[in-house]
Amino acid sequence: MPGLLRGVARTAVIAGTATSVSNRVSRRQGRRWAQQEQEEYARAQQQAAPTPPPPPPAPPASGGVDRLEALKQLGELKTQGVLTDAEFEAEKARILAG
Repeated sequence: MPGLLRGVARTAVIAGTATSVSNRVSRRQGRRWAQQEQEEYARAQQQAAPTPPPPPPAPPASGGVDRLEALKQLGELKTQGVLTDAEFEAEKARILAG
């Protein structure tokens, strides 16, 4: 009977050790998976962050008023002698083309 008792005790120790190791491995793997899920969640949150609003649309080109003001200023510069005739003509052409 002592051999039988020894065999049962040995089986209990082995089973207990195996259970302990298995539980430790399961807990460690669970922590790893939880950490991976948190990292994936954080990445998803960063990617899903709202994008900044688009810049406001450019004001409509009211070519007549802006061009007229630019031409008046250009004429004043020519009258004051700041621009030569060639510079005046080049700028006037640029304003009228733009």
